[in-house]
Amino acid sequence: MTRERGPRAALRASGRGEGSPALGPRAALRLPGPRARRLALGLVAAALLAGCSAGPTEAAPDGQGTPDASTATGAATPDPSRAPTGRTPDGTLLVADFGSDTVTFVDPGRDGSGKGGAPIASVRVGTAPYGLVVGEDGRAWVATAEGVAVVDTRERTRLALIPYGTESGPVTTGEYRGGGMGIALAPDGKHVYVGVNVPGGDGAVEVIDTATREVTGTAPVGMRPFDVDVSPDGREVYATDHDSFDVTAVDADSLETRRMEVAPYGTEGGLGSWLKPHYAVVRPEDGKLLLPFEGERLAVLDPRTGEVTIEPMTANTHQHGAALTSDGTLLVVGTGPIGSDDEDPSLTVRSPDGEERVVPLDGPHEDVAVSKDGRTAYVTGGFTRDGYWNGITVVDLDDEESEPVRLKAGNRPLGIAIL
Repeated sequence: MTRERGPRAALRASGRGEGSPALGPRAALRLPGPRARRLALGLVAAALLAGCSAGPTEAAPDGQGTPDASTATGAATPDPSRAPTGRTPDGTLLVADFGSDTVTFVDPGRDGSGKGGAPIASVRVGTAPYGLVVGEDGRAWVATAEGVAVVDTRERTRLALIPYGTESGPVTTGEYRGGGMGIALAPDGKHVYVGVNVPGGDGAVEVIDTATREVTGTAPVGMRPFDVDVSPDGREVYATDHDSFDVTAVDADSLETRRMEVAPYGTEGGLGSWLKPHYAVVRPEDGKLLLPFEGERLAVLDPRTGEVTIEPMTANTHQHGAALTSDGTLLVVGTGPIGSDDEDPSLTVRSPDGEERVVPLDGPHEDVAVSKDGRTAYVTGGFTRDGYWNGITVVDLDDEESEPVRLKAGNRPLGIAIL
């Protein structure tokens, strides 16, 4: 490890990732120039044992962890007076409450702006729910530590809890708990794919038949499958393997796999590194995966060849959740700094031509969903690490002058979907 380097440089194998075997021949030509990192080596050592590394950061018994008092709020309690009579209306937000065992339905306000929005109901699903996905039939599939919960979002009831076929250890809570993480639905709605974390080892993608609600297959993937995505044609499933610096492609029919390294900063530091892939989105027009890193580098993975090219980003902050609008605009959640000259939390709004607008956010956030009309982003404040808050930030994507609006939403909300 080179002592003269700053914290990000010290945690990667090569300063610009040129030595990463998965990087294509063009990658080195597109990397942004080096920037100074002057954080003390003591902080570097702390980073090796914290953050998106390998040591547990369990939430406190009240589910609040150790949030910054300026951003934390108490767990939001649904307001019975706002609960809709009959079925859940379109446009309601559904969030996975990682700090409890529920999903919460949130009214974002009549105009979707978040003004006047509030939780309206919660449904028990299982311990520490993480990701969720909703089908055209209104059923939500929620990855919990115990299994995948099936929720009728119209009637707001749990229909089933499907246990995993993979042994992932005792049911626990916190950032490194075993069980389901990323989750995705096949384009035809016939299968759900869930990434199962096995603490200390490689994970798995399990296939669930949505008609029978049974696990019908399992494929081995890398460590801690933060996110799961499906190709536009439904033929492949992609697990973003956080702790092994790679993406596993799974053939949806045969369940054969191939792993592709995505490590634009290199892999030095191993489990102690911050500089790993977290979430991905699949670009519909060409099937390539977009994986943001640190507000500095956007890794573009071609799953057909394994080639990775790098495009510069501008937010300069640790990044997690990502989403695409219908016009190809990329939204990326910045969780906050990991180095002394990093920027605060933000939402990057990146147009298809690479132009970026960075919207400041108040406190850490985790994931993002975008309205069907592409005009509003909803960013969850749960965060997988300490410092989370129990709410959603609403960002108007059309009006650059408008201030983001914050509304309460469940207990440490992570995954989010719009009904």
